Amino acid sequence: MNKDQVVGKIKDLAGEAQAGIGKAINSPEQIAKGKALEAEGELQKAAGDVKQAAKDAVKEVKKNL
Repeated sequence: MNKDQVVGKIKDLAGEAQAGIGKAINSPEQIAKGKALEAEGELQKAAGDVKQAAKDAVKEVKKNL
């Protein structure tokens, strides 16, 4: 697991919480901010997944040389 995966997951969870609070207090602005943070987190986690897959592939190639 790399930094982007961890930070992305944290942002995703924080965004979900913020959107949930926004719903509870009936604040469309907070809901929108939460959804945006959630999307940012999902994107960062996906980038981390790609980096991890590339790292694992390089490691596999080196192992087979």
